Amino acid sequence: MSVITELRIAPEDFDLGRILSLEEASAIELETLVPSGERTVPLFWVYEPVGEGFLDAVRGYQTVNSVTEIDAFDDRTLFRLDWDAEQDHLFRCILATDGQILSVTGTQNEWHFELRFPDHDALSRCRSCCDDSNISVELVRVYNPTDPGAGPWYGLSDPQREALMLAVRMGYYDIPRGCSTKELAEELGISDQAVTERLRRAIAAFGRHALITPEPEA
Repeated sequence: MSVITELRIAPEDFDLGRILSLEEASAIELETLVPSGERTVPLFWVYEPVGEGFLDAVRGYQTVNSVTEIDAFDDRTLFRLDWDAEQDHLFRCILATDGQILSVTGTQNEWHFELRFPDHDALSRCRSCCDDSNISVELVRVYNPTDPGAGPWYGLSDPQREALMLAVRMGYYDIPRGCSTKELAEELGISDQAVTERLRRAIAAFGRHALITPEPEA
């Protein structure tokens, strides 16, 4: 079952983020990926008027073959970038795990990727690949596109997710336990019994949406 994830990545952590420096622009947005021979090259919008300094910086990278202006408006410019994605470890990790790029936006501080993977295992392998390549990935949310009613984070409500993440961080599930439900309750400002019930419901929701494949409709 496919899974869609949203990730945040610092621009300095991957080749394309370093190439498309945003010192002279407010944001970058991927328009589409188009085939070019055996490669796939991106068309992307750069917001704010773009000067020659931006283009010179992009062309100066060894992995860039060319950057071409396609269309220009007062507040944004569309470019075609022909660059060697094989040298970009992030894109190599995505392609190696059969990931599909759905959308990409970038700012000076972070890039936001929306990706589709065949299953949760492929997503995990992509994240492991990024870790091995020293790419720091922040997981914003994960959801199953075939079960939109589950919402993000495998059907967990915000209180359930908060309790479960706190329990993991404080070592509640470690052996030996790093904390008690009473300590979790004090952190959350609820009763000991409420913590136990919230964790039970969180684990049940996570199991239903992350591990159990729905039966196909007749």
